[in-house]
Amino acid sequence: MDIAIMIEGQNGLNWEHWRNLAAAVEDLGFAGLYRSDHFTNASAPDLDSLEMWVSLTWLASHTKRIEFGPLVSPVSFRPPVLTARMAAAVDDLSGGRLTLGLGAGWQEREHRVYGFDLLPLTERFDRFEEGLQVISRLLKSDKPLTFEGKYYQLQGAVLLPRPVRLEGPRILVGGNGEKRTLTLAAKYADEWNAVFAPPTEFSRLNLHLDELLKSAWRKPGSVRRSLMTGIRFGRTRKELDAQLSARGNTSEGLRKRGIIIGVGEEVKEQLAEVESSGVQRVMLQWLDLDNLKGLSALAKVVL
Repeated sequence: MDIAIMIEGQNGLNWEHWRNLAAAVEDLGFAGLYRSDHFTNASAPDLDSLEMWVSLTWLASHTKRIEFGPLVSPVSFRPPVLTARMAAAVDDLSGGRLTLGLGAGWQEREHRVYGFDLLPLTERFDRFEEGLQVISRLLKSDKPLTFEGKYYQLQGAVLLPRPVRLEGPRILVGGNGEKRTLTLAAKYADEWNAVFAPPTEFSRLNLHLDELLKSAWRKPGSVRRSLMTGIRFGRTRKELDAQLSARGNTSEGLRKRGIIIGVGEEVKEQLAEVESSGVQRVMLQWLDLDNLKGLSALAKVVL
């Protein structure tokens, strides 16, 4: 199982933090660096939040090894044609290391504050499916695309220059919803990313996705399985207890949500359970953007 790092870009991400984190993740040997695509948090206060595609463009040209991408970029923020164009260009710039994570959108406050239309749930996922169709067809085919949807309409659109990587960057669909999200992953995704799913829940969803892929005449092995989950890691018990106390958390409550918690080698046993559930890549949510010493200590334990 690959181990990558994920950060919340709306939690104070500025250029200093981004440069330091990118260098650390690359040098320490993690498989990748992923970030959320949010303008702000679900509740105040508002903090620094680098624009997602600008930050990934910088990352593409200032790292050499790590994979990266959004977890995930809502189609409610940008027209799918714009997303496809930027994704193809950033993937080319990086030498084929981008994973294009896409989602329907969920956070009500940022949509209201910044003037984006979130839509009711059913219509939101209808729009998401149209966006997936447009993006995947623009990336994977050089034939002019005419598309007549409810939310998007194109007349002979073609993506130029063509992506250097055959069919463009891999498309990731993120979420745990069994009715719409996993169905869309089975139709359009190269990777499915679950969120905060304990091993037993991930295993169940994983088997369900296998069946959906078979129904769509796709091989289960054609879609990579990944998990984004939290981690509370301390170099000492005192350090870990301070983390939990600062956020008002308990170990028991966090573990029920599938969050990895431990000191030193304790996290390796929990990651082994994650791997046994079928996860091929885990993205560990690193909340403290300043804690590079802790990130280095984690790398020494788990890599």
